[in-house]
Amino acid sequence: MSRAEQSFPTDPASSGPGPSSDGHRTCLFGGTFDPIHNAHLQIGAAAVGKFSLDRVLFVPARNPPHKDPRGVTAYKHRFRMVEIACASHPRFVASRLEEGSGPSYTVDTLERFRKQIGPKDRLFFLIGSDAFDDIESWNRWKDVVSLTEFIVVTRPGHDYRTPQHARAHRLELLFPVSSSSIRTRLAEGAPTPELPPDVRAYIEANGLYGFGKETATALR
Repeated sequence: MSRAEQSFPTDPASSGPGPSSDGHRTCLFGGTFDPIHNAHLQIGAAAVGKFSLDRVLFVPARNPPHKDPRGVTAYKHRFRMVEIACASHPRFVASRLEEGSGPSYTVDTLERFRKQIGPKDRLFFLIGSDAFDDIESWNRWKDVVSLTEFIVVTRPGHDYRTPQHARAHRLELLFPVSSSSIRTRLAEGAPTPELPPDVRAYIEANGLYGFGKETATALR
């Protein structure tokens, strides 16, 4: 884990209220982040505000177990985009917790991180309601449930099922953003207002997602 992940914000002018007497509150926000977009950042900010989180670790999965690796952008680029997107948010940290060569199983990530925090610290895990409904299919799901509290992101009025013994907190948001739509428009060289400008600049500079390729093909 990097030094940035191990330390907490110390500047009261930038970090807001300090941790409670019960310890720090850290939230892991995992995903492919292919690419990271504004809705991800808005979800993280909403979680910080509602649950008084000290930091949110954005954890790109190097090897998502349920995705074809041939269709996933290289980890180094996805991680760098997360770094860029988090840079202006004092409570957001880009984390390499899942940079290993094996499958990126949540239970392994939680176990590794649990060893690095104190017994009074609270650990949260951001998850969408659809994924939470499916959590009993996850690798060692009972251990996952025992290791963390969940912040379940759901659209207003939507119900989800909470497994036995799971500690779940509801976060109602409506951010209808499609990563696949963003990737399609990037290939067309079209506008992507859902992306932070610096992330878009990185994508263009590195030719990711076939940036502008479809437009160039159509002009031939």
